[in-house]
Amino acid sequence: MRAVKQQNGKPTKAVIYARVSGAKQVREGDGLASQENRCREYATYKDYDVVEVFADDMSGKFERRPAMDRMLAFLRLHPKGSVVVIIDDISRFARNVQAHIKLRETLADAGGILESPSIEFGEDSDSRLVEHMLASVAQHQREKNAEQTSNRMKGRMMNGYAVFAAPMGYKYKKTGAHGKLLTRDEPLASIIQEGLEGYASGRFATQAELKRFFEAQPDFPKDLPHGEIRQQRISDLLNRVIYAGYIEHEPWGIPRRKGHHEPIISLKTYEKVQARKAEKTIAPKRKDIHEDFPLRGAVTCACCDQPMTSCWSKSATGKRYPYYWCQTRDCSEYRKSIRAEKIDTGFEAILRAMTPSKRLLTMAGSMLKTAWGQRREQAMQTKTVLRRQISDLEKQQDALLDRIVETSNSKVISALESKITKLEENKLRLNDQLTQNAQPRHTMDEIFELLMSYLSSPWNIYEKGGLLMKKTILKTAFAAPLAYDRKQGFRTPQPSVIFRFLDTIKEKCEMVPRRGLEPPRPYGH
Repeated sequence: MRAVKQQNGKPTKAVIYARVSGAKQVREGDGLASQENRCREYATYKDYDVVEVFADDMSGKFERRPAMDRMLAFLRLHPKGSVVVIIDDISRFARNVQAHIKLRETLADAGGILESPSIEFGEDSDSRLVEHMLASVAQHQREKNAEQTSNRMKGRMMNGYAVFAAPMGYKYKKTGAHGKLLTRDEPLASIIQEGLEGYASGRFATQAELKRFFEAQPDFPKDLPHGEIRQQRISDLLNRVIYAGYIEHEPWGIPRRKGHHEPIISLKTYEKVQARKAEKTIAPKRKDIHEDFPLRGAVTCACCDQPMTSCWSKSATGKRYPYYWCQTRDCSEYRKSIRAEKIDTGFEAILRAMTPSKRLLTMAGSMLKTAWGQRREQAMQTKTVLRRQISDLEKQQDALLDRIVETSNSKVISALESKITKLEENKLRLNDQLTQNAQPRHTMDEIFELLMSYLSSPWNIYEKGGLLMKKTILKTAFAAPLAYDRKQGFRTPQPSVIFRFLDTIKEKCEMVPRRGLEPPRPYGH
């Protein structure tokens, strides 16, 4: 730690080292500038020529810092004892006793002389004692500040507020009643909402499809070249209950509780997402699904009932042709190619045949509107039942709390607390259902207009849509993959619920002819 001075007298050159705890203090504070000004005043007083300024924006508990490393490299380029290092305060040098001692030794080895307007550094035992005591005080202040900050954050989180960095789709906004509160960051929030709800409903069968959906959105931030997204980002989006309007943090022992911020999805949707994630993946995620083969994965071999694969094949003339073929080795149709044009033409015929008549659509629309009204009445009844169930849960919680007060057995108390936590989770779930049972985001007319537009022309929507739209049509129009026979074509498809409903109406209408019924006879004849 002993500094070596120049042989020809005291040093004339000086560098300034300044530090703040983070980048936020650089943007919003004036700490670096004020430290530099004070150090320059000291350099002027000591008749030093300041040749360089080094500034870090990270915690003082770390020994290795970018600006500190650059300063040490600068000192090694000059003769030992020829450059003075000026710091505003000992806490700016380090806020950890061990880091302070190591940095002092490294600084001395590099030939630097440490000075400060706040403390006089010396090499005698008394000076080193004072220096180490001040370093210990700086470390204590840092640790105390961290404890106080952590306690404030924990208390705010227990009150239902997010305290960490805003997750994707949210941003912090200052409000009068709540302070900094998470608010929806549009249009990103709506994109995430559509993606999570689509994954929960099965619109996106795999996380790979959800990833492609987000990659297709211009407003969704990409973190890889060529507009791609890391899989870890998708996993994070699916795992965060904060999107359902809830707060939890296991490391701090904070169980799930209702947050004050606006949810992006419902708790029910979040739980569906978790259930979907836990399901065994039926087919592996593929990167080679392309718009050239939108039916890939939706068409199976009629002989073995396994999904067909697809590829491009090049002829002797160099022209490329798209083909589908069965990839099951023990199947009689193994590797027997089928022109994609034949499959696409057959699929077009199926989808066009599913288009109902205008009269049938009108009847179906009328019936669906009647059913809509009935469901609204049921929803009102459901809200009454939910309120009663919530009231029952609260009574059970009160009874368990009374039992906790009456007992002194630690095991019994622990068991009762577990039951109370479980009841609280059930109550949160019921409250979420009660909230989601409110007025839908879209009016009945908007929903029916969209539905009728889809039912009246599924082929037109499929033909003009992109890959994601084509996949959506396949999932909503059919209940199972389409079986294709190389010689006979498509087998009878299994339509989805809505198209089966239209077929049922059609069959009922055709059962009774409009003319030809025998007129009723008078009584007694």
